[in-house]
Amino acid sequence: MRVALGPIRPRPTGPGSTAPVVDAHHHVWDLGVRDQEWLAAPGFAGLRRDFPVAELRPAAAAAGVGATVVVQTVTVAAETPELLALAEGDPLVRGVVGWTDLTAPGVAEELARLAALPGGDRLVGIRHQVQGEADPRWLLRPDVGTGLAAVAAAGLAYDLVVLPHQLPACVRAAERHPGLTFVLDHLGKPPVACGAMEPWASAVRALAALPHTVCKLSGLVTEAGPGWSVGALRPYAGTVLQAFGPGRLLFGSDWPVCLAVSSYGEVLDTARELTRDLSPHERAQVLGGTAERVYGLSGRA
Repeated sequence: MRVALGPIRPRPTGPGSTAPVVDAHHHVWDLGVRDQEWLAAPGFAGLRRDFPVAELRPAAAAAGVGATVVVQTVTVAAETPELLALAEGDPLVRGVVGWTDLTAPGVAEELARLAALPGGDRLVGIRHQVQGEADPRWLLRPDVGTGLAAVAAAGLAYDLVVLPHQLPACVRAAERHPGLTFVLDHLGKPPVACGAMEPWASAVRALAALPHTVCKLSGLVTEAGPGWSVGALRPYAGTVLQAFGPGRLLFGSDWPVCLAVSSYGEVLDTARELTRDLSPHERAQVLGGTAERVYGLSGRA
C-alpha cells in the first residue's frame, strides 16, 4: 500500500456514521459499443476491457459511497443519451456530466433535447476534452463562448478537463461567464510525477479567486503514476484546499482510470487522509456536500 505518511483512519460504518460519500467523478464504457482510443496511451493497457456500473457498485458500497456522478469519456453525441438512460435505471448514479458540441449553432436546442430524454433529469453538467485541443485558448473562441452561455442558461455546470498550460484560458472564460459554475476536474492535472508546483499553483489560485469555480479532488494518483504516495500528493491537495476551501472542493474517484495505479477503496482512503485535518463538517463537504450542492443532486434521488 502506497499511503506512507501515518495510518489511514478507518471508514465509518454502522449507526452514527457520517453521511454517505458522493463520488463526483467516474466513468463507464463498453468496448463493444465504441472504442476508447485514449486507452492506447502508455500505462492504460490493463483498462482495455468493459467497465459497467455493476462492477463499480460493490466497490462503492464497501467504501461507503452512496451516490455517484458519471462523466463522459469520448466526444461522441450518442454517449450522453446512453449515460442518461443508465442513470435513470440505476439508483447509485445520481448525475451525468455529458458531452455536446459547444460550437454547434443549435447547442441550446440540443441541451433541451437531452433534458427531455429518459433520464434527462439526471443531466447536471457538460464537458469537452479541452485537454486534447491544440489551441490553448480554445475556451475563448466566440463559438465556444456561445455554447458556454447556453450551458449556463440551461442551469448546468461546466466541467473543465484541461492541462496546466490551459488554465489561464479557464480563468478568462470563467470571468466572461459569471453565471456559469465551472468545475475543474483533477485539479487541472498538476505535474505530480515530477513534483513541480509552478506555474500550475499560481494559475489554479487565479481560477479559485472567482467565486463560481469549484475543484474536484480527483485524478491525483493517476497523475502521480506507479509508486505514488500520499506525501507526493499532499502539496497539490493542500494548494486547492487553501485556494478553494472545503465548500468548493468535491471528491471524485476517477474510476476506473484510477485502477491503473490504485484501487477504488485506496483512492477514497487517500482523500480522507488528505482531508484529515479538516473539521467533520468541512470534510463532509469535500466528501459529499459540495457535490450535492454544485450538481443539484439532492433533488435527483
